[in-house]
Amino acid sequence: MGEVSRGARALVVCPDIRGMAYDLDAQSRLAEAEGLALAIGVVIAESFVLPVREVRPNLLFGAGQVDNIRIACEQDEVELVVVDGALTPIQQRNLEDKLARKVIDRTGLILEIFGERAATAEGRLQVELAHLDYQQSRLVRSWTHLERQRGGFGFLGGPGETQIEADRRMIRQRMGRLRKELEQVRKTRGLHRERRERAPWPVVALVGYTNAGKSTLFNRLTGAGVMAEDLLFATLDPTMRAIALPGVEKAILSDTVGFISDLPTQLVAAFRATLEEVTAADVICHVRDISNPSTGAQKAQVLQVLRDLGVADEEGEEPSIPVLEVWNKWDQLSPEDAEELAEQVVGNDDVVAMSALTGEGVDTLLERLGEMLTRNASLRTFEVPVGDGRRIAWLHAHGEVIDDVPEEEGGANRLITVRLNPKELGQYEALD
Repeated sequence: MGEVSRGARALVVCPDIRGMAYDLDAQSRLAEAEGLALAIGVVIAESFVLPVREVRPNLLFGAGQVDNIRIACEQDEVELVVVDGALTPIQQRNLEDKLARKVIDRTGLILEIFGERAATAEGRLQVELAHLDYQQSRLVRSWTHLERQRGGFGFLGGPGETQIEADRRMIRQRMGRLRKELEQVRKTRGLHRERRERAPWPVVALVGYTNAGKSTLFNRLTGAGVMAEDLLFATLDPTMRAIALPGVEKAILSDTVGFISDLPTQLVAAFRATLEEVTAADVICHVRDISNPSTGAQKAQVLQVLRDLGVADEEGEEPSIPVLEVWNKWDQLSPEDAEELAEQVVGNDDVVAMSALTGEGVDTLLERLGEMLTRNASLRTFEVPVGDGRRIAWLHAHGEVIDDVPEEEGGANRLITVRLNPKELGQYEALD
């Protein structure tokens, strides 16, 4: 079967397996699967939820259900069948044989998207590694070229190495090289992060479920041209820009990859690597699509990943990094829902209601972020030698200077009273 081609007509099937615990209800999972399919540029001809009472090891679905899928494919002239679940290599091969069409599961679908969108060197390496891991599991004896044997000398040489074993060996070697390259990239990025931590500017990280509007908000706040479309995983690589906030001369805003339920195991490492930037943030902005019916379940997914990263504690405990919830897409709410949710926002300093698309609520968001970053700032008075222009300039550039006067007439020192937060104070004290 060929590769997934843009513009191909697709049928999306969401198996609803009895007894399996899902994070989202069946219709929400189907809608998410449709979003993933659209993100690789296919045309959705038909989509439906298919109840599965008992998983069939060879096909996943029952024989009658497979016939129904085949009939739907023929009626809608479908070229690609997307199954929103994990298929074993045998199940995928058998379905392709029965349906006479390319079949791709959720893991393959997300890998397609990641492969298309990864822009940084690390992103591309991580995705290729995930692709090879997935491909390795698909090397089943289903194609004639994999059954050929090569090697063997004379009568005693034995059967030699089969093609499938050679393919696996080549994949393993390539994966080994990729892991070494990734280690080098990680070290380089670690050095960059250390340099940023020594820099005086606080970091605000945008996190949220995929398609919650993070990139639209990022563009609204920074004027950057980051890809922001109504697509799942529109951006994959962390992007950073400087912004000004009330009471803060300069802050760094970081846009991260969107979260998603049931992330394929092969991509967990790639996904986590892009989120490491979050652990160095001073404030986390959790952007939520408040108009989505599954917004509660999506929030739970995001918080679980943040807990796994060690930046959000268990429910009821104070998070190690302050989190501000941004209830985005307010413009898409019905008047009744907006009125009901507005009551929850009033008096809640941890929530901001806004629309990144229209700009409504942006000023409130900037004010709240400024407050959070300066919340723990305290007044300090420093005695600085008159000739130490570097320290004097640093305090004026990075703190809120309240007073700057000579210690005494003709004295050798200046008394500078300045408001600094703990991070800025530590940076000042670390100056040579």
